[in-house]
Amino acid sequence: MRMSVHLNFQGNCADAFAFYAKVFKVNDPFQTTYGDAPGGSPVPPDWKDKVMHASIPLGDGLLMGCDAPPGRSTPLGGFQVCAESKDEAEVKRIYGALQEGGSVQMPLAPTFWSPLFGMCTDKFGVGWMVGMPGAGQ
Repeated sequence: MRMSVHLNFQGNCADAFAFYAKVFKVNDPFQTTYGDAPGGSPVPPDWKDKVMHASIPLGDGLLMGCDAPPGRSTPLGGFQVCAESKDEAEVKRIYGALQEGGSVQMPLAPTFWSPLFGMCTDKFGVGWMVGMPGAGQ
């Protein structure tokens, strides 16, 4: 089984996924717009440049997203995306990039379950938990 996360944005998915591709060092992220869809799609004409689907690989899963058409989305919240690495420098780099322009809920620090763990919300409103796997993980 593979688990993936799909995020609904309200018009800024392209910017968010350009940012995530940079943070996670993805060279060729997938992205298609509503304008790429066959004619007759129930999307406002001014949304042709908005993202219908974007994805980048993260480990064995995918981080996916779209710009939800008006009236079909609510603001992001109530969840956190988790990213882990055994490489301490990589954890610090990813956490530093994700928290820039956002907010910190828990600075990176050792915990009883992880040698290094932190929580933040990025500048797009997505919550993140970033850390190193602990013993037994």
